[in-house]
Amino acid sequence: MNIIPAIDIINGKCVRLQQGDYNKVTTYLADPLDIALQYRDHGLQYLHLVDLDGAKNGKVTNHRVLEQIARATDLIIDFGGGIRTDADIQLAFDSGASKITLGSIAIKKPATVITWQKKYGSDKLILGADCNNGKIAINGWEETTSIGINSFIQGYKEYGLTQVMCTDIACDGMLAGASAELYKAILAENIDIQLIASGGIRSIDDVNTLKQIGCDGAIIGKAIYEGFIQLNELRNYVEETNNTLS
Repeated sequence: MNIIPAIDIINGKCVRLQQGDYNKVTTYLADPLDIALQYRDHGLQYLHLVDLDGAKNGKVTNHRVLEQIARATDLIIDFGGGIRTDADIQLAFDSGASKITLGSIAIKKPATVITWQKKYGSDKLILGADCNNGKIAINGWEETTSIGINSFIQGYKEYGLTQVMCTDIACDGMLAGASAELYKAILAENIDIQLIASGGIRSIDDVNTLKQIGCDGAIIGKAIYEGFIQLNELRNYVEETNNTLS
């Protein structure tokens, strides 16, 4: 299972929100590039980079941060937040994103997402299936729709989009443990997807639980910033996983 550390950005700075609430933001002094370099130096290969300004405003905003990190590291970066138009997604790829996570646009303009799938390929796109009580949330999580998470995922599987990132918003930024039961239920209904779990992860035990239930990746954010999970622990986990596979 892939370990994917997260960097969330507002005004070019590293932040974390509680349950997606922009009024409950913790700003960290570290520069996003410095954080990304630490991830790289500890043997991590992936990065989940979220443009929270873009997610709220509906337009890619922090692409310069993406560009800096992509130039300075070889991290495989998935970028999300504010992807609404052809110009947005092209800007993100041109700025160094390896993959794009599509959230609100997948609800509002499914035809556009299907066009992008044909243009860029399924390996370049991740379906952002963030939910509140099993219902998809959009617009920086400020709006919860009536669309159930499984029907949302299944609708896009028909078009070959099988990489899915799911955040349980109730757990995000709370360090209360991962939503293992939610992910089990999703995988039971969608056995042919690659599920990336996000939200609430606080320990390596949580990571192991997600691996056991069949998740393909785990996004870790606040637990790193707050010291609940040390980067050395993640390096050891990645090395052990690589040794097992070799």
